[in-house]
Amino acid sequence: MKVALTIAGSDCSGGAGIQADLKTFEAFGVFGTSVLTVLTAQNTTGVREIFEVSPSFVQAQIRAVLEDFEVHAIKIGMLYSTQIIRAVKECIKDLDIPIVLDPVFISKAGSPLLQPDAIEAMQELFPYVSVITPNLYEAKGLFGYEEGDSASLEKLMACGVPVVVKNHILDMPQGKKSLDLLYANGRKSVFALPALKSANLHGTGCSFASAIAANLALAEPLERSIEIAKKFVHEAILHAPNLGHGAGVINHKEGLKHV
Repeated sequence: MKVALTIAGSDCSGGAGIQADLKTFEAFGVFGTSVLTVLTAQNTTGVREIFEVSPSFVQAQIRAVLEDFEVHAIKIGMLYSTQIIRAVKECIKDLDIPIVLDPVFISKAGSPLLQPDAIEAMQELFPYVSVITPNLYEAKGLFGYEEGDSASLEKLMACGVPVVVKNHILDMPQGKKSLDLLYANGRKSVFALPALKSANLHGTGCSFASAIAANLALAEPLERSIEIAKKFVHEAILHAPNLGHGAGVINHKEGLKHV
């Protein structure tokens, strides 16, 4: 069995963060290990409190996993602070496995999940990861990204690692489409599915990134991993259980059944 590691925050409501990542790994038949960076008191309506794990303990967790398991891929999610970012960097910089970086800035309910001074520090991880999966807001914060703006695209391309910018919504004659755009090796690849009008979006970014990591662990190529991950999240939203009073949770188990 392949092994994947998630380095991210805990969501006590079970829909995002470490919990979503482990559910995603399990859905794809990958054994999931985890390293906690922060504890959050949150639910689908927002984040109440954040408790930061010490950087040294983050490193201790990573080293404990890597010493005992042959990890085939890593997903990095909520890191919260510059100190945790740099602690993680020290542990991954010499690894030769696929690493997916989901640069978590803000929750679906609108709560900030990254300290402002850590945005620049996040870029220190770029040389050590295989793909970055920002949404439009995060891509703007990291690269000044604006769709169609050549200067911001040049900055994005110059980061030296493939970047998937998630969830562009495009009006088409046949209806709205949700597009994820992969910028890699000087070209753009488009992954499109019908846009869904749903309130059940809690943990979709986490699940997308961890689905890519799971498939990279299973030796799928990057573009195929992105394609599978997008379909997985799409189906998990379609089959959401309608739980929570805010941005509701998705259905990881049913998501894979329909991929």
